[in-house]
Amino acid sequence: MAIQADQTSSFKDLRHLLPVRRAIAICGAASGLLLIGAFLFEYVGGMAPCKLCIWQRWAHAAIIAISVAGLLIPGPRLARFALMAVILAATISGAIAGYHAGVEWQLWQGPSGCTAALTSDLSATMLVDQLLATPVIRCDEVPWSLFGISMAGWNSLFSLDIAAMALISVIAGSRSKPA
Repeated sequence: MAIQADQTSSFKDLRHLLPVRRAIAICGAASGLLLIGAFLFEYVGGMAPCKLCIWQRWAHAAIIAISVAGLLIPGPRLARFALMAVILAATISGAIAGYHAGVEWQLWQGPSGCTAALTSDLSATMLVDQLLATPVIRCDEVPWSLFGISMAGWNSLFSLDIAAMALISVIAGSRSKPA
């Protein structure tokens, strides 16, 4: 009984610390910062994005749009629905980024138009054709890393953090309401 009271108390604390609208704003701002960082790497750092990088950007653009709508549309139910949509979009971004990191680590093959899977049993003409069809920006190369983690790896971690924060806010808001 005391454990249940402690859990209810901690959910009330989380509800006050991370209310739904604040969580929406934080998630939208975090995705905005990640998107700004990606554009800085591209336009200032000169690192053109691959196909998988672009897919990850779309998920963050969706989180930003959902967050803006969730903050502008009145009503707690719609705000909670927006937060659940943020959870979905952030999880998708994290999954795409995790897949991308796996491609970079050579754990699995990436999309056919994004990686260089050249076979050696081709004729010289077919090999040249395959090389010409390979994109300049490949998904299986790491253009930048920090502490051994690539941009895709960091995006996966941050996206899953965004999803976790939104999920904690949804759970805390639903469990701490009086019965």
